[in-house]
Amino acid sequence: MIDIDNQTTYTINEKFLDSIVCSLSHKDIELIVTSNEAIQEINKAYRGIDKATDVLSFPYEDMPMAPLGSIVISIDYVKQKADEFGHSCDDEFALMFIHGLLHLLGYDHECDNGEMRQKEKALIEAFSLPKSLIVRTEG
Repeated sequence: MIDIDNQTTYTINEKFLDSIVCSLSHKDIELIVTSNEAIQEINKAYRGIDKATDVLSFPYEDMPMAPLGSIVISIDYVKQKADEFGHSCDDEFALMFIHGLLHLLGYDHECDNGEMRQKEKALIEAFSLPKSLIVRTEG
């Protein structure tokens, strides 16, 4: 189950996101959808980085019955990147959600040997999505 805190007017395709989560985990997830301004404050408070970003992930301690963690997505980034890459906001939102979800599951593209990239590619194909955050930045 996804516990959604939508602080925007964007309509979230919860059923589609649930299918993504169910393919990877049986744990609950908190999803916060917000603005660039709000995500910048969160990024500054928790990561010491005073700028907006697209998606943040906050894994919870791995305990029985505990949620997997929280994903925060900036709808401003979703709209900007969807326009930039020429696909729908729903597709871009799903890509950011997958990226955040993989971080909650322990993947880290900044220090792994391509495992996150491979998992992301597999999910993109399974859910018929356009190129991901990692894949579209490959050289």
